[in-house]
Amino acid sequence: MHKLNMNELNRLTVGEFKMVEKIPIVIVLDNIRSQNNIGSIFRTADAFRISELHLCGITATPPHREIHKTALGSTESVSWKYFPSTMDSIRELKSKGFKICAIEQTTYSIPIDRYYPPENVKIAVIFGNEVRGVDENVIQEVDICIEIPQFGTKHSLNISVAVGIVIWDLFRKINNVIKM
Repeated sequence: MHKLNMNELNRLTVGEFKMVEKIPIVIVLDNIRSQNNIGSIFRTADAFRISELHLCGITATPPHREIHKTALGSTESVSWKYFPSTMDSIRELKSKGFKICAIEQTTYSIPIDRYYPPENVKIAVIFGNEVRGVDENVIQEVDICIEIPQFGTKHSLNISVAVGIVIWDLFRKINNVIKM
């Protein structure tokens, strides 16, 4: 066993990435404060070939030194758009036929292990502010809320960690990486 070098990893170039088919998921960031989190989310979007990132409200946009520090070049490969409000993003996504999901703990949220995305449906996944979560007005406009079950003393995960968990779970279910 040995650690793979860059040639052995056989990664796509930025040009190849832009041309390859993406999974039908848009990540929507609802007023994210930390530019380091934003950069980390760009890397996750690149890793799983997410179709697009929507940066909403106070969420910073590239180019920015703090985003680039954790994005490690993924701001060049991942398509993104800025929206003055998350509601603007939702309106656009609904007009394009996306199912809108929020990652939030609500009275009717479904644990992620029990959520299976419908086949051939485009999904937008909204992640909320590090302190306040997904805005209540946004919750009223979504089709479903999904939560990551937690068993410790804290009620939430860092957003970049939550994005990694949720996107990996959806990626494997959409692509049947692990048979259920």
